[in-house]
Amino acid sequence: MLTTILMLTGGFILLVFGGELLVRGSVRVAERLGVSPLLIGLTLVGFGTSAPELVTSVEASLLGAPGIALGNIVGSNIANILLILGVAAVIYPLSVSDTALRRDGTFVILTALLFTAAGFTVGLNQIAGGIFIAGLIAYMVFAYRQERNSDTVGAEGHTAAFDKGEAFEQLDPGLHAKNGPAGLLGWILPIAMAVAGLAIIVVGGRILVESAIELARILGMSESVIGLTIVAVGTSLPELVTSVVAARRKHTDIAVGNVLGSNIYNILGIGGVTGVIAPTAFPAEMLRLDVFVMIAASVLLYLFARNGKISKLEGGFMLAAYAIYIGILVTSS
Repeated sequence: MLTTILMLTGGFILLVFGGELLVRGSVRVAERLGVSPLLIGLTLVGFGTSAPELVTSVEASLLGAPGIALGNIVGSNIANILLILGVAAVIYPLSVSDTALRRDGTFVILTALLFTAAGFTVGLNQIAGGIFIAGLIAYMVFAYRQERNSDTVGAEGHTAAFDKGEAFEQLDPGLHAKNGPAGLLGWILPIAMAVAGLAIIVVGGRILVESAIELARILGMSESVIGLTIVAVGTSLPELVTSVVAARRKHTDIAVGNVLGSNIYNILGIGGVTGVIAPTAFPAEMLRLDVFVMIAASVLLYLFARNGKISKLEGGFMLAAYAIYIGILVTSS
């Protein structure tokens, strides 16, 4: 039992460390290629910070553990809203742009409904995965065009995709190299950093999934419960840190946008790539409760933020709702 927990913890550490290396290396390579900071933030930073969750879900699906693969996606989306935004709102009330909420909050609800619909019909197969990826590309194109128009941004607020990248960049001031080495070495180091980061993520993801499967066996719980709780919360820790830091700095719009962006990436990006690489069916128990909790949490966020703010009281309600949900999962397993 202790060995399994240590392996699980080690897997999480490798995922976080590898993700940091991957993002830093790829960002610095892109900067040398002359890619715009906006495009870097929307794509490399956004995708890179979701790489640990992506590798975890793909590894779990390849190992025949759909409860962990899909539980990681569904559980992360639930934790992002009820746990992470709950904690952030308790620290400092969160302000939300009405236009941004209608745009990105509605999209979060729609993607949750789409993911659930796939679960009750075709499962997470290659066709569904391809549709999700196409949806993410369309959203990223929209976000890029939106952010390039300064008048639109001023009137409607930043997109969730932008806020997700911005939250990580504010947390990591060393992300962009100010005075890196020149010449060939300036190319080799960031490329090596990105490749090493990706390799570490793959190894960490395999260790995490294998130890999570073993932990489920030892505890006599279903893999879905482990995926929805321990794995989902563990892979969501970067979002927790970035949103809490943003809330403490009173950058509350970024805290909310970070979560909305993460939820969109989770379903369309992680779900899409997992479906294409390693198609998997939804566990029956997940279709009875968890996907509906994910939808309910998305709707709850929208309702709470309609008046432009999520109060401390509403944040406390979110945390209580998450505690009740976890209690139901554990007692019913």
